[in-house]
Amino acid sequence: MGFFQKLTKIKMKWSLGLIAFGQALGLAIYCGLVGLLFWRGNQWFGQVPNYWGPLLFLILFVTSALISALLVLGYPIILFWRKKQVTKALRLVAYTTCWLVSFIFIVLAIIFFRGNI
Repeated sequence: MGFFQKLTKIKMKWSLGLIAFGQALGLAIYCGLVGLLFWRGNQWFGQVPNYWGPLLFLILFVTSALISALLVLGYPIILFWRKKQVTKALRLVAYTTCWLVSFIFIVLAIIFFRGNI
């Protein structure tokens, strides 16, 4: 049994809301790690005053887009094409989007209440 088949069997037992929360949480954690890299990058790697800095940024940007797409759209694509559950796939994307918007508001609330805005 392949990885995606095992993952699909596990996810079939969970509610769409829980799957969406997990996807959104995974994406939020990933974004936090990339944000940490941007925040502390100069301290860790020093100034990069040449061609390699922008190149690294663009590669990271494209890779981040791919990882984000896989985290958010991977399972809905399986539902859409393999399982032929179009409504369930669309609902999962919508629920994940709602969780991501919720995380945005949580981060904004933390920033606001800490007085960093």
